[in-house]
Amino acid sequence: MEEGKKELSVRVKEGDQFYSNETAIHVNPSEIVFDFKCINQVQDIADMNAIILKHNVVIMTPQHAKSFAAILERVIKDYENKFGIIEKTKHQKKADEIMKKAAKDAEKKDKKDVNIKTPGESYFG
Repeated sequence: MEEGKKELSVRVKEGDQFYSNETAIHVNPSEIVFDFKCINQVQDIADMNAIILKHNVVIMTPQHAKSFAAILERVIKDYENKFGIIEKTKHQKKADEIMKKAAKDAEKKDKKDVNIKTPGESYFG
């Protein structure tokens, strides 16, 4: 080895691929936390309903999250140019209607302790 040069060994640990069908995002002054979840309903061995929840958390600085958002926006725009506009499914639209109705009903009953997200607040956009 040449004098003054050092060798560096780099090892990359690959994680398992992960499908997410729900995402929660939390913020504090120094971090933005993405909690990617995969929720599946299954029948267990006792023939009872069960829910399997897997989740992976990604924590970013606000600056890194903003860069990530810009890249994601560009990738989605490229995807839509290539494959067409991404639209909500009929099931997502129906869920939005149900959530709007539930929010309206809760508002009418003046229940301030009910925490129902309106469709504009969902991660589907």
